[in-house]
Parts: sequence; structure tokens; C-alpha cells
Amino acid sequence: MSESDFPLPPATFEFLVFSLKMQAELRLGIVAMPGEAQDAPDLGAARHTIDMLAMIQEKTRGNLSMPEQRLIENSLTELRFRFVQVTEDVARSRASHADQPKPTDEPPSSGEPTGDSGKTEE
Repeated sequence: MSESDFPLPPATFEFLVFSLKMQAELRLGIVAMPGEAQDAPDLGAARHTIDMLAMIQEKTRGNLSMPEQRLIENSLTELRFRFVQVTEDVARSRASHADQPKPTDEPPSSGEPTGDSGKTEE
């Protein structure tokens, strides 16, 4: 069976929400595609996807069935919560990397001053 023979799911509101939710989770680094390494979080792309889902919620307000409304609300709540978690994790990770001393090519100092100490010749 080739990729073109793979049956596509029906084009439903639920599938649209699940597709955008999965895209946001991939961008947040929460899930990875099978057989692929997990990517580092792309917070900008994740935020954009979450914002698109929020726009769809706003534009469809009053036109959704109760299950559809719950689906989009729950998806947005979960994604926003996860976004905050990942953002905090990234900030902690960057802070811990910034606190570590950077390797240099200079030999360690013996504690004695080197070079000119500010004295002038007499």
C-alpha cells in the first residue's frame, strides 16, 4: 500500500481541532513522530498554532454543538497550560546553562597577579 492509497480521515471539525492540537504539541516538543528524534521546542510556532485554534473558537462561537465546543475549549486549555510549562522549562534550562562556567583556552590562574599592576616606573 503506497502513501496515496492510505485512506484519509473525514474532514470534520473534530479532525481539524485534533490536527492543530497535534501540531502545537509537536512544536512544544511534547510528542514526536514515530521513528524520529524529539525536536527542541519552537515556542513561536507553538504559540501561532494555539492562536489559530483560538481564532477558530472565536469565529465559530454559537455555531458549535456542545461536544465540539467542549473539544475546542478543552484542547485550548490543555495547550495553554502545556505552553506555560514548556516555556518555564526552557527558561530554567537556559538559566542553568548560563550559570555554568564557559570553557576557555587560558590556563587556570594561580592566584598571583600577572602583568602591570598599575605602578609607574620611577
